[in-house]
Amino acid sequence: MTIWILKVMNFTIDGMGNLRITEKGLRLEGDSEFLKPLYAKEIRSRPGNPLYLQSARNVTVNILDDEMKVQTQVITGAQGVDAYGKRFQVMSNSGKLLFSATNEEVVVGAERLRVLGAEGAVFPKSIETPNVRADPFKELRLESPTRSLTLEAPKGIEIDAEAGDLLATCRTDLRLESKVGEIVLDAATVKIPRLPRGSYTSTGARQKVYEICVCSNGRLFLSQAGSGSTCQINSGVCS
Repeated sequence: MTIWILKVMNFTIDGMGNLRITEKGLRLEGDSEFLKPLYAKEIRSRPGNPLYLQSARNVTVNILDDEMKVQTQVITGAQGVDAYGKRFQVMSNSGKLLFSATNEEVVVGAERLRVLGAEGAVFPKSIETPNVRADPFKELRLESPTRSLTLEAPKGIEIDAEAGDLLATCRTDLRLESKVGEIVLDAATVKIPRLPRGSYTSTGARQKVYEICVCSNGRLFLSQAGSGSTCQINSGVCS
C-alpha cells in the first residue's frame, strides 16, 4: 500500500509559502530557485545581510539595448570572470578613477602602480611614464634581454640612485649622445679602468703619469706622459 503525503501551502492575498507581497514588491524568505528567467527592476537583500547569486555553472549579467542586443556582459564561471563591453572602469569610494580599459588604451589612475611578480613587468613595445622607481631599499632594474633599451625624453632624463650604485651594462656598445648640449661627468673621482696602454721608449726616466688619448674612431688609450703629448707617437693603438 502506498501512502501519499501532500504538503499544502497556504495561499492568501499576501503571498504563498516563503513568498510575500508587500507595498515595495515581492519578498522571499530563505533560498529561492527560479527555473525560468526572472525580470525585476531591482533585487536586493535585507539591510545588513549579503546577497548571494548561486549557479551550478555560471552567473551571467546582460545589459540590452532597445533592440534587445547585448551591449555589456559579465560572466562569472568556474574558469574565471569575463567582462565584455566598450569600456571597463574601476572607481574608488570617493569616485576617483582607479583603472579603465577601452579598445584604444588602458589607464591606471591610482597614484602608484606596483608590480609584485618576481619577473617584474614585461612591455613588448614602448612605455610612457613620468617616473619609474623601486620600493625603498629595493633595486630598480631596466633590462632588455634580447634587444636594445632606449630612454628618450623631450626635456631630459634623470637617473638618480641616492643610496646605492648605478650600473649600466650591455653586450656591444653603450652610447651617451647629446645632439645639442654636452655630457658632464661630475664626480670627485672618475675611473676608466682597463684602458689599453700605448708603447713607450726606454730612454730617459720613466714617469708613472699617463695621459688619455682619443683615436679618430673614438677609442681611448693611455700614453706615457712626456714633455709633450705622446698620443701621436702611440697612434698605432687605434688600428
